Amino acid sequence: MSKVKIFIQNLIQEVRHKITWPPYHKLQNSALLVLVASFVFALLIGLMDWSLKKAFVWFYNAF
Repeated sequence: MSKVKIFIQNLIQEVRHKITWPPYHKLQNSALLVLVASFVFALLIGLMDWSLKKAFVWFYNAF
């Protein structure tokens, strides 16, 4: 049990003192970038899904 306690103490110390946290404005920029990229990827996947659906419907109705 003492190993777990030491591990948690070391973990807390590392999070408080050894990790370099980015400034708030960089976090905002990164979050905005992720949001825009997710939206673009969702549009691309939606467009591919729609076009494949139309292609398969055309193909199945042709035969």
